[in-house]
Amino acid sequence: MQTIDRVMQLAKILASESNPTGISISDIAKECDLALSTLHRILKSMVKQGLAEQDADTKLYKLGQVWMEYGLRAYDTMDYVSSIRPELDRLSREVEESIYLSKCTGLEAIIIERIDNENNQIRMYDKLGLRIPMNIGAANKIMLACMPTVESEKIIKQLVPEHEQEPFKKMLQGIEKQGYAISHGERTEGTSSIGVAVRNITGEVVGAISIGCVTFNLTEDRMQMMIEKILAAKDRVSEKIGRSS
Repeated sequence: MQTIDRVMQLAKILASESNPTGISISDIAKECDLALSTLHRILKSMVKQGLAEQDADTKLYKLGQVWMEYGLRAYDTMDYVSSIRPELDRLSREVEESIYLSKCTGLEAIIIERIDNENNQIRMYDKLGLRIPMNIGAANKIMLACMPTVESEKIIKQLVPEHEQEPFKKMLQGIEKQGYAISHGERTEGTSSIGVAVRNITGEVVGAISIGCVTFNLTEDRMQMMIEKILAAKDRVSEKIGRSS
């Protein structure tokens, strides 16, 4: 288990946004508590297995292609994603903003799909694979609001300070009643998002669709338009998932 923990620690370092072109073994050593000899041995094994790559000229390390291969295989198991992508595209064109599809993975949600609108030069840009705590953001709050109470309370107890839990639960009740969530600057200052839950044919929450936008050009009329569009998209998505389930 210790070896697996170390490999995952190194994978997270190699995957960091601050190291897009690669990272030297000395810089990796600064970010972990491993001896250089141990670090070199593990990296050598990771390269052999395709989990890491080393540039022959610069000697810098980066993630190997195997991660993408495994990720795409896992992605393909989420069969509803391909069926609803046209609706995400349509929503992006209608509101001229970036559209995200998120999935709950315990205490965090992960962005599993993003549709950008090229007509909007000033837009939010959250990377695929980004993990966000479940108590933050419109997409995550609507998932919390719509999942079974037993599940949501487990998450709330671990992420929300005790003295804030009751107000947080009341907020979720309001979100569930209105059918969508709105957030402003919770994770990134100057940004807003609107989220709706995605359910499968049995009513289980399998994810959330959200619109991400910058706040400064978000008028009340534009907000209302986006709410109407995302609610309509939710209905179309629910119908498609029902047909494909």
